[in-house]
Amino acid sequence: VQLQASGGGLVQPGGSLRLSCGASGYNLNYQAIGWFRQAPGKEREAVSGLSSSNTFTFYADSVKGRFTVSRDTSKNLVYLQMNDLKPEDTAVYFCATLTFFKANQAPAIEDGYYWGQGTQVTVSS
Repeated sequence: VQLQASGGGLVQPGGSLRLSCGASGYNLNYQAIGWFRQAPGKEREAVSGLSSSNTFTFYADSVKGRFTVSRDTSKNLVYLQMNDLKPEDTAVYFCATLTFFKANQAPAIEDGYYWGQGTQVTVSS
C-alpha cells in the first residue's frame, strides 16, 4: 500500500497550504494517521496525528494553533491545513498510517506502517 501525500509547494511566510493524504484501493477512514516532516539535515519529526475515530489529535508545539488535521471520509483523504507558515516549516512532509496513536502524544516514526512518498513544502520570500 502506498499513500500519496500532495499539496506541497512554494509559499511566502504567512501563507497557507493544505496537504492531502490518500491511498488508492485502501480505506484510510478507520486508520490513525500521522503527519511527519523532515528538513534537510534533520531527523524526521511528528507534526500532527489523528486518531482512527477522528476524536483525538496531536500537534507539535511548533505548529500548534497554525496547523489543523482533519479527515474527509467521503473522499478517503486526510488533510493537514497549514496556516501562517514560517520558513522553519520548510521540509518534506509525509503521511503514514499509525499502528499506535495516543491523544496529545507525538506518534513515533516506528509506529508508521504505510508511508507516502512525501511532498515538499518551501516557505520563502
